[in-house]
Amino acid sequence: MKAIIPVAGFGTRMLPASKSIPKEMITILDKPIIQYVIEEAYSAGIREVILVTHASKPAIENHFDVNFELEYQLEKKGKEDILSSVKSTCPPDLKISAVRQAKGYGLGHAILCAKEAANGKAVAVLLPDVLVNHYISKLDSTNLALMIRNFNQTGQGQVMVERVADKDVEKYGIADLSDANLKEGGRVRVSGFVEKPARKETPSNYAVVGRYVLPAEIWPILETTLPGAGGEIQLTDAIDTLLKNSPVDAFHISGKSHDCGNKEGYVSTFIEFALLDERFAQVSKRVLETIEL
Repeated sequence: MKAIIPVAGFGTRMLPASKSIPKEMITILDKPIIQYVIEEAYSAGIREVILVTHASKPAIENHFDVNFELEYQLEKKGKEDILSSVKSTCPPDLKISAVRQAKGYGLGHAILCAKEAANGKAVAVLLPDVLVNHYISKLDSTNLALMIRNFNQTGQGQVMVERVADKDVEKYGIADLSDANLKEGGRVRVSGFVEKPARKETPSNYAVVGRYVLPAEIWPILETTLPGAGGEIQLTDAIDTLLKNSPVDAFHISGKSHDCGNKEGYVSTFIEFALLDERFAQVSKRVLETIEL
């Protein structure tokens, strides 16, 4: 299965940091956000990633390309650890290709731009704004790997969800689960989706958090989906149409998702990842303990 990662957006919520640097290239610890997402796809068994990108973002593709001069200089100076980390940005058996989204017509349109590259087959979709905290997952495999396994066993689309506070439902696409109570790593059939509902009208507090495994039937639906919220082609609208003829499961994340597409989410992600990473945990704790507010 191939993975699609839409990276064409301007990242306005991260300005001014994203003015000249793609928001996906802003770092968490020692790696850009997009590298975490591609590593997640690779860990799930995916060996081909399609980036839906924009002309202003060559830095993303360059990051995963070979830099012969840099590698030569690191090898010449005996910096083997750094050289290894540079080479590991793209495993040799991982293919990364790119297609362009010329105009921003929404997530559904971005996915549709990759139809030919995906050969019109089932695909995984990973949003680059969202990081899944693998440090605290209770699964034996990754969330995405389990979603793909579920799809292979059932043929049913999989949409990752996570419980959010009632006051936050207006920020997300919300899954209608007919009062089901999901456990981590569990799944249940979805009745439908509501984009950013009012708190009093929300069907649940299970929010869609940026990971999908979609059957091939999604492609003709995306081609005929009309603009919805914000005048854009919404992926949730296409999945709602898919539901009329094909069941879709909500998969409950194990661990925690992080929205790195806004400043508050980015800061909290950076701090949490630093505290949980053994390389940076001690210095992070020491700094936090010494700060006087």
